[in-house]
Amino acid sequence: MEPFYHAPVMLREVIEGLGIKDGGVYFDGTVGGGGHSFAILSENETVRLIGTDKDAEAISAAGARLAPFAGRFGLYKSDFRNYGEVLNRAGADQLDGVLLDFGISSHQIDDTGRGFSYRKASAPLDMRMDRDSSFTAEIVVNEYPEDKLFRILRDYGEEKFASSIARNIVRKREISRITTCGELAETVEESIPVRMRSPACARQTFQAIRIEVNNELTGLGECIRGLVRRLKPGGRICILTFHSLEDRIVKETFRDLNSDCTCPKSLPVCVCGKRRELLLVNRKPITASEAEQRENSRSKCAKLRIAEKIRA
Repeated sequence: MEPFYHAPVMLREVIEGLGIKDGGVYFDGTVGGGGHSFAILSENETVRLIGTDKDAEAISAAGARLAPFAGRFGLYKSDFRNYGEVLNRAGADQLDGVLLDFGISSHQIDDTGRGFSYRKASAPLDMRMDRDSSFTAEIVVNEYPEDKLFRILRDYGEEKFASSIARNIVRKREISRITTCGELAETVEESIPVRMRSPACARQTFQAIRIEVNNELTGLGECIRGLVRRLKPGGRICILTFHSLEDRIVKETFRDLNSDCTCPKSLPVCVCGKRRELLLVNRKPITASEAEQRENSRSKCAKLRIAEKIRA
């Protein structure tokens, strides 16, 4: 097995955005190979870090990378949406900072056995971030009815040819089960008009199926709200997104937490009781520098949003 690797995106921007405090407790909900976590622990020798990841390989790799900071971090194989349970196990009630990086790691993409990339023709249709799960991309592709496939491709992949792709997947699997990334990519390509085909025409389909397999968007907004309410006043939350669906959820959740009373103006007094919880540090998302985009092509679509908890 190749070593787990991942170049953390917008590393300096994230560290500056978190505003690391003396004695602070920080939550990295998507620890990956530990790049951002390493930088957080390096920034201040008094801070403590709690990290989660669904991928056991990521947790193992991060543990090895963070070994110089023994005693100052705890890692948990868990979905970040289980933050309440994890923080209780870690003995942390409130946090000084939260980081969520929704990017899939370079290692996961490049590892042929993981089946995340349409460029790995011989790879099995897997796409699981949590390999303890039995639910794979092969099940989605071969067992979902056509109408459900269509909705996933349309909603999660924003794929304009979702209807023809879903129809052709069903036609192909009636002949023989689709089991490799190459077979799926070929089916997608055949579903798109010749003049509109490109080497990356399967990208949106693979994105959509990966999101479905890993249940990436369910409850995301509520999770962000819950983590914000774990922040101390002045604590920061930084979220890195890599496609429009994630970014839209983050943007709308931040906007709602940044707003005050929502009562109709015709009412003489507030009855909703809503109070602003966040201050937006950057109203427009931060993007990677041109230099970083040249060095790491996977940073090109990244957006960083930062907000600060305000005193109630």
